[in-house]
Amino acid sequence: MGLEAEIEEIEEEISETPYNKSTEAHIGRLKSKLAQKKEKLENQSSSGGGHGYAVEKTGDATVALVGFPSVGKSTLLNALTNAESEVGSYEFTTLDVNPGMLQYRGANIQMLDVPGMIQGAASGRGGGQEVLSVVRAADLVLFVLSVFEIEQYEQLREELYQNKIRLDRDPPSISIAKKGRGGIRITSNADLELPEEVIKEVLREHGYVNADVTIREPVDVDRLIDGIMDNRVYLPSIVSVNKADLIDRDYLDTVYADLREHGLDPEEVTFISAEAERGLDGLKERIWQTLGLMRIYMDKPGRGVDYEEPLILPKGSTIEDAMEKLGGDFEDRFRFARVTGPSAKHDQQQVGEDHELADEDVLKMILRR
Repeated sequence: MGLEAEIEEIEEEISETPYNKSTEAHIGRLKSKLAQKKEKLENQSSSGGGHGYAVEKTGDATVALVGFPSVGKSTLLNALTNAESEVGSYEFTTLDVNPGMLQYRGANIQMLDVPGMIQGAASGRGGGQEVLSVVRAADLVLFVLSVFEIEQYEQLREELYQNKIRLDRDPPSISIAKKGRGGIRITSNADLELPEEVIKEVLREHGYVNADVTIREPVDVDRLIDGIMDNRVYLPSIVSVNKADLIDRDYLDTVYADLREHGLDPEEVTFISAEAERGLDGLKERIWQTLGLMRIYMDKPGRGVDYEEPLILPKGSTIEDAMEKLGGDFEDRFRFARVTGPSAKHDQQQVGEDHELADEDVLKMILRR
C-alpha cells in the first residue's frame, strides 16, 4: 500500500471513530501516525523535483496574498504596489508568484501575489504545495475574498492548516527533554484536557521513550502534536473583502451574516475595491499594525536626523537588534546610544544595547573610533 492510500485509510478511520474518553488514546495514536506519514509523503514529493516558486524575500516584511482564483489579488497587488501583475477576468490568470513593494510609513513591505489556491492545494492539486511553501515563508497572510464568496475563507484556512500553517495563535508552550531512562514524566502547571496516558501514547508514537515533558497550557491532541513536531509555522492574518463596490447597500446585511457564519467579525475585516481603489488606505494601515513594525529615526553624524528613511524594526526590538539590522561594525565599535522619544525618560537619554526602542524614537549611536 502506498503512502497516499495509507493516509486516506487513517483519515477514514479517524472520521469513523467516535471521540470519547475511551477512544482518546487510539485517536491520538492515529493522528500522530497521520502527521508523520504526511511528513514523509511531503519529503518524497519535494525530493522528486518540480519547479517550485523561487521568490527572494526583500524589504522589511513580506505579506502573502491568499485567495481562490479570480478574487482580485492581481488587481489589488497592482493598486498597492509598483508591480504589474497580469489581470484578467478568467480563472488562473496568475501562474507564477508576482512580487511588488508596498511603501508605507517609510517601510518597504514585499507583497506576494501567489497563484490562486484551489481546494486540495495542501495535497498537491494545482501546484498547491509550491504555492503554500511561499505562504509559509511570509510574515503575514492577507486573505482576499470576493464579497460574493465569503464561504471560501474556511476552505482557505483549512488548506493552510493542512500545510502546517497555524494562523493567529502562538506555538504551544510545551518542552521535551530526552533522557536515558525513567520513562516519560509529565509536569504541568495547567489543567490538562488530556489524560496523562493519552499524552504518553502520542509521545511514544513520535519515538519518545524516556523524556521529561513540561506542558504549560491546556492542549488537545492536535495542539499536542503541533508542540511535538517542529515544522509548524505560526503567522498572523487579516481579511480583506474585495469587490465591495459591486453590492447594493441593501445587500450589506447579507454580507455581514455570511461573515459571521464563517467565523468573521464584520468589524474586523477590511472592505475594499481593488478595481476602484477604495478602502486601500485602511488596508495599508491594517497591514502595518498587524505586522507590528516601528520606525526608528537615525541621528547621523554631521547630517542630523533622517526622517525620510527610518530604520524599520519589529516592535519590542532593542538597540542590539537595531545594530544587527544596520550591519557593518556597529556592534564591535558600540560604546552607548542616546535616545529621544517615547522609549526615553528624557531627551538624549544615554542607554545600553539592551534598551527597548519604541515607534518614532530618535536614535544616535556613539561609537569607538
